[in-house]
Amino acid sequence: MKERVKTWILALLVLSSLVESYYLIYRLPGSDSAVMSENLYVKTDNMGPEEKVENLLYPDKMIIHMGEDKHTLFYPSSTFYNLIINRIKGRTFESFQRRSVDDFDWNKIRKENPGIELSFGAGIPVTLLQRVMQLSPDSLFAGESINRIWIYNVKNDSKAHAIFFSTRGDIVYEAAKADLTVQDVQQHVDFGKNWTPYTTANGDYYVPSDKLSLVQVEIPSGLYTIEQMQSNLFFDTSSTRYIREKDGSEIYTDSKRSLQVDQEQNWMSYSDPAALPAGESTPAKDALEAVDFVNQHGGWNGTYRLAAAEDESQDQLPIGDGGKERRVSFQQYYGSYPYGSYPILNRPQLKFGVIHLELQKGTVSSYERSLLYLNESQAVKKVAELSGGETLLSQLAQISKTSPVQDLTPAYIPSLKGEKLQLVPVWKVTLRDGSVLTLN
Repeated sequence: MKERVKTWILALLVLSSLVESYYLIYRLPGSDSAVMSENLYVKTDNMGPEEKVENLLYPDKMIIHMGEDKHTLFYPSSTFYNLIINRIKGRTFESFQRRSVDDFDWNKIRKENPGIELSFGAGIPVTLLQRVMQLSPDSLFAGESINRIWIYNVKNDSKAHAIFFSTRGDIVYEAAKADLTVQDVQQHVDFGKNWTPYTTANGDYYVPSDKLSLVQVEIPSGLYTIEQMQSNLFFDTSSTRYIREKDGSEIYTDSKRSLQVDQEQNWMSYSDPAALPAGESTPAKDALEAVDFVNQHGGWNGTYRLAAAEDESQDQLPIGDGGKERRVSFQQYYGSYPYGSYPILNRPQLKFGVIHLELQKGTVSSYERSLLYLNESQAVKKVAELSGGETLLSQLAQISKTSPVQDLTPAYIPSLKGEKLQLVPVWKVTLRDGSVLTLN
């Protein structure tokens, strides 16, 4: 009888030990993302490969002006975009002359002169632009940031004109010496002759005369684990402790740094307020530091573009005085030849498609990104169409009654359907008051 009791007690202890081990492994705070399903677990600590800053610097769109008020647009990764941008990268631009933006009749140039206009969104520092273009700037031009480059021909003029627009808005720089002939520019412009025509009222945005074809995609997705992120961000993960906030978010901290995870949004926010300043700070240096930081703390899980490097206190990209906090953002793009590549919108319903960093005096103090990753090899794609012509013009006219339209660009809205991420094409409409709407 005693032996039977001992046997039952021993079996009960073994069973209790197994149950306790299960809860330790699978029910520790923050482990939910690691055990959602077998295919959601990633063993490596890296979220993606390292990236060179040169691969993150490219125009968000290319506008081709063909004269007679005819225009078309090429987007990243499309055939003619790649061809033209690679040729321009091989040309030299020298002897920059500073001029007022009011010295030019841009409406006339846009309508009458064949040319190529490169848009860089919020802007890119000249010292970074030098990494992808052959520029020889003087000290004044080197301190600027550029949001547009316009290369065009003038009738009866034997040389091409190359204008670089400062983000300050009132100044442009003209390259007196440009290694581009009139024939080079005309050849690039001719690529757009058989492409979808676009119309514009004032050059702020362009509307296609017909529907625009994009790829709609459904991609299996997974989650990087909190353990992986701790390993990427903390020197000693054994010293971190766990705090659960009232709103359900989870915080891991080693008393100096903190990692906050929003399980509903699959979004992480890392903060290091005690980071030691690196010294002098400029938009270019901070952008380079931000790229290095992402390379060292996770990597790049997709195709990205430097979208902004701006002071928190200002709307425009500044020269910077080295003492303010600067926010550097990288926009994720999706797409490929021949349809082009377009930005993935970060939405309140699903935070995805961007990487944000904040720097103080050249040192990263915060780092935000999604924990979602995509299994591109199993993507299911189909062609979808965005509205164009009179239909789109009518929609935009209705929207403009609230605030003038500032920009129009194709984009993707992300949404989660179980363990799959859907990317649905939309028109992203940016209004002059800063608000953003979508049309599909």
